[in-house]
Amino acid sequence: METPTTDIIHHLLLLILLIVSSGMIAGFVSSRLKLPDVALFIVAGMLLGQGLHWINETSSSLTNQLILVAGSAIILFDGGRNIRLHGLRQVGWTVGLLSVPGVLITVAVVGTAIHLLFGIEWLYSLLAASVVASTDPASIIPVFRQVKIRERVRETVESESAFNDATGSIVTFALLGAATGKSALNAGHLIGDFLITALGGIVIGIAFGFLVVYLVGHFRLGILRDYTTIAMIGTAVAAYLIGDLLHVSGFMATFVAGLIWGNAGTFGLDLTDKDQEMTHFSDNITVIMRMLIFVLLGSQVDLRLLAGFWWQSLIAVAVLMLIARPLTVLASALPDAKSRWTLREMGFMCWVRETGVIPAALSGMLAGMGVNHADVIASVTFMAIMLTILLQASSTAWMARKLGMDLEMEK
Repeated sequence: METPTTDIIHHLLLLILLIVSSGMIAGFVSSRLKLPDVALFIVAGMLLGQGLHWINETSSSLTNQLILVAGSAIILFDGGRNIRLHGLRQVGWTVGLLSVPGVLITVAVVGTAIHLLFGIEWLYSLLAASVVASTDPASIIPVFRQVKIRERVRETVESESAFNDATGSIVTFALLGAATGKSALNAGHLIGDFLITALGGIVIGIAFGFLVVYLVGHFRLGILRDYTTIAMIGTAVAAYLIGDLLHVSGFMATFVAGLIWGNAGTFGLDLTDKDQEMTHFSDNITVIMRMLIFVLLGSQVDLRLLAGFWWQSLIAVAVLMLIARPLTVLASALPDAKSRWTLREMGFMCWVRETGVIPAALSGMLAGMGVNHADVIASVTFMAIMLTILLQASSTAWMARKLGMDLEMEK
């Protein structure tokens, strides 16, 4: 006799089997077409969700939220693990400008476009822009695992995608508070929230990441060495959880914890004999998480909603991609005299700014709260996800070759 619990278990198992099966097929097709797998995962999700109606998981469901949070944390941790501190120090100024003033530039430019296109109030126009203002590590990091580009460009864009989530989220919640009448917009309060959220995440990531990697990598006290990969995944999830519980940036915490793990040698800890094991494990677990995240995101794209606002949303996202992003990159890269960015490098960074998990989560949250103009916000968000992933992510390799960023061509 089947019980409600049995039905839930069957539903979850069927959902995972559908996603993984379609993900493997999409991954195979993407390798044949030489396209990033995240783009094909989105298409597979749209087919299974909007086409066949085999996946009907809502964005607000516990299953969906768990997959988004855990998957993003693991992918972000792995991105941090593959960045070298010496390289990050060289591009730190640009990353900082992209992650803070860059997000504000994007909010201002895209918010203006949304106000003019949809005719909604300025506050809600800026709120919609803040939702899509941050780039997405769960989209960008996997693409750069498949497309090998110049290291400093990769490290800049990946680090930006980790750091600007804090800025985007803080601006969104500040505007949401003003829109719902719960608080007033205050520059000093906004700056204070950002510093607490971002720096708090960095401190937690450093402290917890170092603690666990010390227990794994120390030549005498490495009591967790036999469980290296388990400790690695535990660090990624726990760093996010601790940050979130302490009301700071959990994504910042897990990214920084990944940085500590990836640079263990800098702190006198030796994980070289575990490198192959960790890489093999992380490659497989991040592929699974990409499948789960992006097939689900694709299944939730509301085509009827997009049909109602399609041309306004299309123009708004075009402004995001073709005006706001170039302005952001130029304003952030040109002042960095130390990095001496070339026009080709800046051009490539202008093109790479995928939207995905975090904006989708924020949009779903606003819709669940019944915020005014949530349909407009959702339409712009869905269009941004579809265009930036299906168009920009799919053409990253081509753009890298055209601009001379592809390392394979430099050999």
